[in-house]
Amino acid sequence: MTTHILIAHDLRETANLALQRANQLAAQHNAKLTVLHVLNPSQSQQQHTQAKKSLNMSIAEYAPDSTARVIMGGKPSEVVLQQIIDLDCDLLVLGAHHNRHDFFNGTSLDRIARRSTVPMLVVARDEFSPYKRALSALDFSVCSCCALEKAYCLLPPTAELHALHVYCPEKSSAKKDETEFRMQCMLIEQLLKDEQEKLPAEGPKLTHSVQQGGILRGLQEELKSRRGELLVLGSHGRSALSQALLGSLAQHFLHKAPCDIFVVR
Repeated sequence: MTTHILIAHDLRETANLALQRANQLAAQHNAKLTVLHVLNPSQSQQQHTQAKKSLNMSIAEYAPDSTARVIMGGKPSEVVLQQIIDLDCDLLVLGAHHNRHDFFNGTSLDRIARRSTVPMLVVARDEFSPYKRALSALDFSVCSCCALEKAYCLLPPTAELHALHVYCPEKSSAKKDETEFRMQCMLIEQLLKDEQEKLPAEGPKLTHSVQQGGILRGLQEELKSRRGELLVLGSHGRSALSQALLGSLAQHFLHKAPCDIFVVR
């Protein structure tokens, strides 16, 4: 259940996109919305004043019922992570970042994604009606199942949440490939049945499919064919790396977001 949304706003245009999406989700879930801005300590008092003015203008236009929180100094990523804890937030919203020279940059995005204790939504789309079509990358990991569950609870009941499982078969005979494919389909179907028993009765339509090939291309093609608005990822799904590292798949989409990205650790 989403009760308190925190959006980290760095005054860029993409942050205003994120603010509009955060406001929509706050209204959908009847949740509190806090807008956080971290002032750059190397800037002048005049620049700080202008930053606060710009932030207030964005809030007045896009999220008038939200609460502003302006904090001076510190690494933006560290401030955001601490505020998640201090404010007891359960969803973090950010604008997509494609450049690494900004004060709140791609490196900060990676750091937050690695350490955030709550799901993170990265907004890239300029459209703010409730989500209709979401795609979730599903393997047999606890992380990907958790991401599916969190997305199910985030989406409105009118949406469709499609779970895609992609596997790469070993080189073998066609007959063995066919048998393995059927087995993968059966296992994923059973996994989804088990997971659905844990989900609320009312929620988005849950569908699934199984493909052979590479996971990155499979997700890209499925997003395109389904006109996906939201991509759901567990940040460690297929990776054997430690929990301190961000999965390579999530990292790729965070920096090259084809749509909004929902990342769950």
